[in-house]
Amino acid sequence: MQTTISKTLTFHDVGLHSGADVTLRMIPAGVDHGIWIKRTDIEIGETLIPARWDRVEQSPLCTKLIGDHGVDVSTIEHVMAALAGCGVHNVLIEVDGPEFPILDGSAVPFVREILSAGVMPLDKPIQAIRITKPVEFKTDTGWARFEPADAPEMSFHIEFADEAIGVQSKSMNLSNGSFVRELCDSRTFCRNSDVEIMRANGLALGGTLENAVVVDGDKVLSPGGLRHADEAVRHKMLDALGDIALAGAPIIGRYVGHRAGHAITNMLLRTLFSQRDAFEIITCDSALAAILPGAGAHLDEVCAVA
Repeated sequence: MQTTISKTLTFHDVGLHSGADVTLRMIPAGVDHGIWIKRTDIEIGETLIPARWDRVEQSPLCTKLIGDHGVDVSTIEHVMAALAGCGVHNVLIEVDGPEFPILDGSAVPFVREILSAGVMPLDKPIQAIRITKPVEFKTDTGWARFEPADAPEMSFHIEFADEAIGVQSKSMNLSNGSFVRELCDSRTFCRNSDVEIMRANGLALGGTLENAVVVDGDKVLSPGGLRHADEAVRHKMLDALGDIALAGAPIIGRYVGHRAGHAITNMLLRTLFSQRDAFEIITCDSALAAILPGAGAHLDEVCAVA
């Protein structure tokens, strides 16, 4: 069945790139509403933006959406991952600024609140997108591919020169709350030299050692070190799930990413939807709905974060 959250949830923090204070509210929504974002700090004009793949404006550091009349919002990927990973299909998100709050740099604070409030079923079956043939998008630096599979699956590979990250790979089935158990607490990461460059250019003003994993060669500068030995590739998978959620429905198939980022994943979605024979829209019966991401997820499964 389609779902929504059972009550309004509120989050307050700074934006990662701007450093400005921001408040975000998730509001329950009805059948077939989907996920929409409303900028409450803008009083004149159209301020609603659909959380959809064709509203993505290419941005090097995050996923940014833009509405029909130029209103935009960025850094939406962690919230989208939390909603997808908890199996939430319908919600209105209100935010009083141009960027979502970063919190601890992962999706776990959003996941905890969503599952604490409860996910409420709605009286209509959920539709899904089934991949029917392989589709790929490639650049000089990386690539991503959708492949047919019987369940939502993901494989990811990264390569970084910094020894603290290095080469990492991970594959997993995303069914039944595995995102909640294995991925949701993994934080965004960056190199210390990149942080210095970004700040010199007026970016990453809200970034701290508390809301990102910062590495310098073989050293992890963030207090407490890593939450997982392979936290970097897990976070890449978290980001990819959030970006894939912009498809507008759960995807039954395998996503494979090789040194892929936000732009590559979005271009993969654009490539998929340009090839009508590469997918089909299906109405999920109870058996198929039971293996979607978030189906059956419980609060006591959430990654334990110190």
